[in-house]
Amino acid sequence: MKLSRKWLSEFVDLSVSDKEYSDRMTLTGSKVEGTEDLGAEIQNVVVGKILTIQRHENSDHLFVCSVDVGQTEPLTIVTGAQNVSAGDMVPVALHGSSLPGGIHIKQGKLRGVESNGMLCSLKELGLTVNDFPYAVEDGIFLLQEDCTVGQDIRTVLGLDDHVVEFEITNNRPDCLSVIGLARESAASFHLPLNLHTPEVKGAGGNISDLLDVEILDGDLCTRYTARMVKNVKIQPSPKWMRERLRNSGVRPINNIVDITNYVMLEYGQPMHAFDYSCVSGGKIIVRRAGENASFQTLDGTERNLKPDMLVIADETRPVGVAGVMGGANSEITDQTDMIVFESANFNGVSIRKTAIGLGMRTDASGRFEKGLDPMNTLPAVQRACELVELLGAGDVVDGIIDVIAADIPTYSLPLEPDKINRLLGTDLSADEMKTLLQELDFTFDGEIVHVPSFRSDVRHYSDLAEEVARMYGYNRIPTTLMRGETTLGGRSPAQQARRQIGDLCRGMGFSEIITYSFVSPSCFDKIRMRPDHPLRNAITILNPLGEDTSILRTRVLPSMMEVIARNISYRNASAKLYEFATVYKPQEDSQLANEQVRLSLGAYGDGMDFFSIKGNVEAILKSMRIENVSFLADTNMPSYHPGRCARISAGGMQLGLVGQIHPLIGQNYGISQPVYGAQLSFSALLEQAGPEPQYVPLPRFPSVTRDIAVVCDAGIPVAVLEECIARGSQGLLKDITLFDVYTGTPIPTGKKSVAFSLTLRADDKTLTDGEADADIQSILSLLKSELGAVLR
Repeated sequence: MKLSRKWLSEFVDLSVSDKEYSDRMTLTGSKVEGTEDLGAEIQNVVVGKILTIQRHENSDHLFVCSVDVGQTEPLTIVTGAQNVSAGDMVPVALHGSSLPGGIHIKQGKLRGVESNGMLCSLKELGLTVNDFPYAVEDGIFLLQEDCTVGQDIRTVLGLDDHVVEFEITNNRPDCLSVIGLARESAASFHLPLNLHTPEVKGAGGNISDLLDVEILDGDLCTRYTARMVKNVKIQPSPKWMRERLRNSGVRPINNIVDITNYVMLEYGQPMHAFDYSCVSGGKIIVRRAGENASFQTLDGTERNLKPDMLVIADETRPVGVAGVMGGANSEITDQTDMIVFESANFNGVSIRKTAIGLGMRTDASGRFEKGLDPMNTLPAVQRACELVELLGAGDVVDGIIDVIAADIPTYSLPLEPDKINRLLGTDLSADEMKTLLQELDFTFDGEIVHVPSFRSDVRHYSDLAEEVARMYGYNRIPTTLMRGETTLGGRSPAQQARRQIGDLCRGMGFSEIITYSFVSPSCFDKIRMRPDHPLRNAITILNPLGEDTSILRTRVLPSMMEVIARNISYRNASAKLYEFATVYKPQEDSQLANEQVRLSLGAYGDGMDFFSIKGNVEAILKSMRIENVSFLADTNMPSYHPGRCARISAGGMQLGLVGQIHPLIGQNYGISQPVYGAQLSFSALLEQAGPEPQYVPLPRFPSVTRDIAVVCDAGIPVAVLEECIARGSQGLLKDITLFDVYTGTPIPTGKKSVAFSLTLRADDKTLTDGEADADIQSILSLLKSELGAVLR
């Protein structure tokens, strides 16, 4: 939103610099993007009067002018313009002057005649014929303004203005107006706000005899206000209005269009004007477009309207797209005699959808979609009619049509000073708060705050606290230390565990990767997933970038394999990678995905084998203090080598898998060498994580070591033997170490010999040989009874 400081001065008497104004407004919540001195590029350009003009002696297209610029002597200036004559008032760029675009003017000779400046055109001053309709584009700008010789041209042309550009947030549509920003300015500087109440004299007649308005869809149009003007005179707007529009970034067109734009800028209420003769039946109907509706807008484009789009129609056809743009079939022309001013309040969501659906965002739609004040329609249309009378643009018909289709709610809140002070950390009295809020047009009934209709963003005591804080000054609120447990910082257990595991993985030589959650449906076939596997039921992306990123992954293995394949293609001899990846599974009772985090490991080359990757996993589990971990061989996982895959579990819960990736999967990714990986459930790791380690003093008594070798069936996993040994001990076993597995002569076929080193120790005494032997016998007895394992 661009705000003219000269226009602002009509409402607030401010005498501060642009910097001071910008700083204060930003501190009170109205962020200033920048300021601009409109005449900064024009220097040393004045009004001159041509005294005489004669042809150049040495040229057939140049003229030598004697120009009075308010100095002691007239200046001689050579020009090639054909439209100047003696007595004309013109802009004169003197020696050493500057013009827009970085142009500098110096005196010099043209065909032997000294020229002490330059006569300027509109373009050279950065202006167009829209700014001054009486001027010509291809000649010298002949001034018709009230000016004097030697006067600074910036003052004459209205370029002595400063413009402040604000970034208005979506919750403050009231600030998309000069009055709204003037209200904020007055409150910020604690100055009175001078508002004008429009006064319309009228010229007789009755609008009710000429026009009727009906709102069929009150959910999309809260209020519709209309007035009429007859004997319309289409002509250029006066200079002061053109100047304010131009300085606000709006191109002047003609008096009627300029009035609607002027009111939109001043009041923040978009308006539209219809040619009354084009309104069939003298009736305006606000309704949805309906089926198969098409319509040509003012820009000459044929629009196909969707059924739910709101239109302004007469009895037979649409004449405007509500809140967006008028129609070519009701456009005001030079032959227009009567017009209808529309000032309405439309549903913001509907207007936004319509504007996007038609691909035509306008200034009006940009305001409506933020939600405007329904109480503003009447003052705005009154202001438009007042300007019509002021400009002599027509005669205003008596009467107003004001249709309210839905209740306009009002909001009130209790003023709770203690609660606000606790929230802000201030110590303001109730009277101080009332004074700050009253400057923003809040009213009071005792301790009840009545919220003004234009402040749709204030609905809670915290909103009042924000108003108090910004007007009191955020920079004045004392700095205090945070109090209470709610302010305690730190990482959650899950964050700490993730950080700890990441540090460990990097310490073991792994590099972290981050992959996309979007994958291709073909990834299931690549990892040899069964056709009927439930994990093939993936969530589909509604607007995917392509087939390769059309679903959310349910397995992390494809993402890891893609990265490994890429590293191999880059001729990296080895790589060890890890990722905390999220998988997404559909939920029957919710549209949201069930998101689960997996720790994925992948490695190849540099001596990597099954036992290496298993050792890495064991290190991770040990860092999480997970006890009683078992690795059981699994030959039924199609994604892993049937003889080199183990299912990891602890405490009766499955933690994940570790092993060599199936060679056929490697071929699917163009990989010929062995690849090893592990996938662990992060939530399961957290659930099985042990307590924080406690200090245990060094043992006071020596330990006893016994080695045993047992013969058992070849299919019994070592982990099962270790678990049985732990249960068979009578409390003296402290450690189990596997040191040999043997098959062959003299071990029978189908059997194997497994040797363990067992460490025994008592915490309260030195063990005797008999006590140690008794514990060993207990272990051997359980091995034999449960697993058929006998001492070799």
